[in-house]
Amino acid sequence: MARYPMLSAEQRLALLEPPRGPVEMVLDTDTYNEIDDQFAVVYALLSSNLNVRGLYAAPFHNRRSEGPADGMERSYQEILRLLDALGIGDRGLVYRGAERYLPSEEEPVDSPAAQALIAQALAPREGPLYVLAIGAITNVASALLMRPEIAERICIVWLGGHPYYWPNTAEFNLQQDIPAARVVFDSGAAVVHVPCKNVAEHLRTTLPEIETYVRGQGAIGDYLYQIFYDFAPDHYARSKVLWDISTVAYLNDPDWVPTVLAPSPTPRDDRTWAPVDEDRHPVRVATDVRRDAVYGDLFRKLAAHAQG
Repeated sequence: MARYPMLSAEQRLALLEPPRGPVEMVLDTDTYNEIDDQFAVVYALLSSNLNVRGLYAAPFHNRRSEGPADGMERSYQEILRLLDALGIGDRGLVYRGAERYLPSEEEPVDSPAAQALIAQALAPREGPLYVLAIGAITNVASALLMRPEIAERICIVWLGGHPYYWPNTAEFNLQQDIPAARVVFDSGAAVVHVPCKNVAEHLRTTLPEIETYVRGQGAIGDYLYQIFYDFAPDHYARSKVLWDISTVAYLNDPDWVPTVLAPSPTPRDDRTWAPVDEDRHPVRVATDVRRDAVYGDLFRKLAAHAQG
């Protein structure tokens, strides 16, 4: 299968321009993996400038699932619970994703989510479809392998891996499906990469803050508070990172997630980055997150939703 799209450097740079104003987006999420995806899903749906066109369940495997297929299904069901708590229902947005990771960089894993992403990417619109990915990037890589031409119409915003100067990139989202990560970074598509260490890691919050600004903000606020409370056996002197809201924050205001252009990285099988190749096509990589602005925006939107 062809991998590289016929994107000129000018086309790619145009797709990589930080968004200003309303955009259309889809969200690919391993929602049940822990608790930050739930906050990201709600944040996106409560942002009036973001037209959410799809919610795709991604595979995952950790102590909260029996395997990638089970993780995907649990994520699918968690998305539905969030929509119920928001009082908005499915609306035909939710799709099951891959039940396994990519067998290789040439073999996609077909799924309703990958097909829905292709259809959305090819639909007429002004500007790109933003593809926010906050789990293993299997569904997105599969869509690119099946229809490489969608790279001309999308901008992928992915939370995964660590900064390129970090000694490893042994991070949950990336290390689950390294072939899929290589497909995306090799594809030539416009990618905004949000690393975890020292970047999304700034998005820490605490139980007292969640009690003050999330609990009591309608059914969805109470649900988010409860999963936050239940996630740790002891909250004394403890903070929790809600990594995934970084991607939504970038669309809401790219000044909150400063970025620079850099050569596209290559993740290796040993969970490290290959040496930088200056001849690689550029990606936009986040260097920081303005934590207070992001949480302030999220909390205000939860309060507005609760007030009707």
